[in-house]
Amino acid sequence: MKRSYLAALLLSGIIITGCGANESSSSTENSSATENAATTVVQTEENTEQSAESTEHATAPQQEVGYEGMTAVAADELNDGTYDITVDSTSSMFKITSCELTVENGTMTAKMTMSGKGYDSMFMGTTEEAEKAAETEQIPAVIENGVSCFTVPVEALDKEIICTSKSAKKQEWYDRKLVFRADSLPASAFKDSASHGIESIDIEDGEYKIDVTLEGGSGKASVQSPAALKVTDGKSIAEIVWSSSNYDYMIVDGEKYLPVNTEGNSVFEIPVTVFDKKMKVSADTTAMSTPHEIEYTLYFDTATLK
Repeated sequence: MKRSYLAALLLSGIIITGCGANESSSSTENSSATENAATTVVQTEENTEQSAESTEHATAPQQEVGYEGMTAVAADELNDGTYDITVDSTSSMFKITSCELTVENGTMTAKMTMSGKGYDSMFMGTTEEAEKAAETEQIPAVIENGVSCFTVPVEALDKEIICTSKSAKKQEWYDRKLVFRADSLPASAFKDSASHGIESIDIEDGEYKIDVTLEGGSGKASVQSPAALKVTDGKSIAEIVWSSSNYDYMIVDGEKYLPVNTEGNSVFEIPVTVFDKKMKVSADTTAMSTPHEIEYTLYFDTATLK
């Protein structure tokens, strides 16, 4: 009897101990798994950009920059000032969210704001040249609002500029080409803009037709050509008829213009600031899930005036 009682107690102890061990082990494993998952999320958030950059040599596609027939624009062709400018990059990893061009005394510099902190240095040249150059020749990143900014010299607009940037994590250089787009500047930035205005055309007040060419965006949109042109008291107003009804405003030289119609394709009456030269405009489209402002250029050809 005593032996049976002792055996029962011993078996109960083993069962209880075993259950406790399993619960403890399970709790420890679950806690460890949760901590590991949280750590992985943090590491993923912090290193997404750097991880992408680390594969740039092998996988990043090279994008086309500039446009066909572009001609280099030097600093002495521009008026001194500071302008927002669009920059094309051959690398999808080297993301420039905004850029400010400064023209002063015949030289140009550009302050590029990046999408993150993945790169800590730049060099205006190739990787091979950067590795041989003194560290003082490198352009260090300046952190503003949590992202990297680089201020670089600009040899010319509408010209492929070779440069390289160094990954902050890998400390490796990555070659790329940049094009600072002259067609993204306002007409007032150019010294010869006045010679391309309405005053450069020997034309009387009246109503005319003129061929107009649209460039920019995805290439799917178009405008009606020829366009109606009205000249009054030295001012020229063009009627721009879009190929869709999805445009709710246009911007020309910082001024917003609303459609002049309520049905059919979007129609705007805008000033023509330059002829025989690409004129920068923006148009807001509602065709996407959210309204999106797109940059375009319009070219009014005075040889076609009727």
